[in-house]
Amino acid sequence: MSNSGFIKNYKNLNIKGVVLDKVQLENYMEKIASDHILQNNSDKGTYPIPKMKENFEIIEEVYNLLNEHIKLGIPIHPAGEWLLDNFYMIEETVQMVQKQMPLNKYTNFLGISNGLYKGFARIYVLASEIVAYTDNRIDNIILSDLLNSYQKKKTLNMDEIWNIGIFIQIALIQNIKDICEKIYYSQMQKYRVENILERLIENKEECKFKNLGEYKQRVKGYGEMKYPFIEYMSYRLRKYGKAAYIYINALEEQVNKLGTNIDEVVRKEHFT
Repeated sequence: MSNSGFIKNYKNLNIKGVVLDKVQLENYMEKIASDHILQNNSDKGTYPIPKMKENFEIIEEVYNLLNEHIKLGIPIHPAGEWLLDNFYMIEETVQMVQKQMPLNKYTNFLGISNGLYKGFARIYVLASEIVAYTDNRIDNIILSDLLNSYQKKKTLNMDEIWNIGIFIQIALIQNIKDICEKIYYSQMQKYRVENILERLIENKEECKFKNLGEYKQRVKGYGEMKYPFIEYMSYRLRKYGKAAYIYINALEEQVNKLGTNIDEVVRKEHFT
């Protein structure tokens, strides 16, 4: 994927977390409130808009790739279907956030003066924490409860509360970008499969194959076989029935060397 030349002077906030239940998350909000030591302003170097713009460029690149794969008849990753349906809403959100969060407004928010997120706007960190630990599932009731839990230890000002929605949107764009990278990876594995099959199938209508030796070399040469590649290759081959059994067996031989088998790979792929 391309790199837009992200301004390296800006720090990136990308909080990862497992999903917590309501009580766990409320307790966590109290804990981080106790841990936060505040400063009067946020640092310019933590301004999130340049990174958000770069994230959107990646999202747009994946969106364009998906449209190309539709034309080629390559199946789309389930999360890719969502992206196709919601891309223009994402685009509008990015444009809205850019307008509503100029640099001078961002630096006026209270910042954090200690720890891993030093210099970042407190409300930006808090919004990112909420997104990370709810797996993006946020409604007004959940948000209100979590903010109330935080404020048992430290008070948020009205400017922070009023703008938390914008910072939640920024955090969500980051998460969508992360998902898009997985979609891209999966789609490119499918594209590789289609390229290999294009060379294998002599007559599509009669399902006649050729070049078993070349196929074995290509599969064998793909030493670090990826699960999406294995799952999609087996899916495509099985559609050809008996004519493709010898190719499925050759694939199984290579998969066995990874300490697993095709059926197990398929199960894992369907649960990711």
